[in-house]
Amino acid sequence: MTNNAARGGLLLGLGAYAIWGVLPLYFRWLGGVPALEVLAHRVVWSLALLLIVVTALRRWPAVRAAVTGRTMAMLAASALLIATNWLIYIWAVNNHQTLAASLGYFINPLVNVALGVAVLGERLRRWQGVAIAVAAVGVIAMAIGAIETLWISLTLALSFGFYGLVRKMVAIDSLGGLTIETALLTPPSLIYLLIMAEGGGGAFGGDAVLNAKLVALGIVTAAPLLMFAEAARRLPYSTLGLLQYLAPTLQFIVAVAVFGEPLRPLHLLVFGLIWAGCALFAWDGLRAARARARKPVVA
Repeated sequence: MTNNAARGGLLLGLGAYAIWGVLPLYFRWLGGVPALEVLAHRVVWSLALLLIVVTALRRWPAVRAAVTGRTMAMLAASALLIATNWLIYIWAVNNHQTLAASLGYFINPLVNVALGVAVLGERLRRWQGVAIAVAAVGVIAMAIGAIETLWISLTLALSFGFYGLVRKMVAIDSLGGLTIETALLTPPSLIYLLIMAEGGGGAFGGDAVLNAKLVALGIVTAAPLLMFAEAARRLPYSTLGLLQYLAPTLQFIVAVAVFGEPLRPLHLLVFGLIWAGCALFAWDGLRAARARARKPVVA
């Protein structure tokens, strides 16, 4: 891989995670549009953009070739998981629980490791086990002291963790999989938006600026996912693993510095333990990658 390709992959990865990190600002900018309505617009306008991208890249033959009964069943499951994740995340931001949401995405990488061991039979390195144990102490502390918001963090972490697991097991590329997932979610989303419009309670149609913001949800949703997919193709997994902590860190900063959510001593304890677990996890990943790089190639 050339240095230019790696540099481009790094910029794409940073861009994707930075967009995800400041996404709460966009949801607040929508002016209190209900979470379910935001989700529906996210789905509909994302599909419109993805159809353009797939057509422009001439990827329809590859998408059609990958579609089987098993693939569609798995993508239906992954679509339900990502819709759940998006809905809870939007709801959390709109209800002043961005801190709890960011905690969920800090826990997510460790959930991925646990699922890899439990479901895929992957072996856990010693320091990975220590990292999960440290983070688990943080989750337990959160459960004891802030049980009312723990469900947000765990739902986000588990839904995105299982989403990644399903997508890892399905035989289709990122763009095709995302397009089909979004297409599966579009009919119920359109029905919901039409019902809202008929009842006069929908946000779309009255204000031109708000209409533009809702349409732009397609770009805000699909663009970072496509950037991430390309970054994953160009970058080593260990580098990508380090970048994934950027998004929840930015969410944490936005929650405290911009939204003014209260930062209690319990939050400092929990986030400290989660960050420590993530740091151990990231350090172990880099250490393992360097060890593989130093290993002599046998002809």
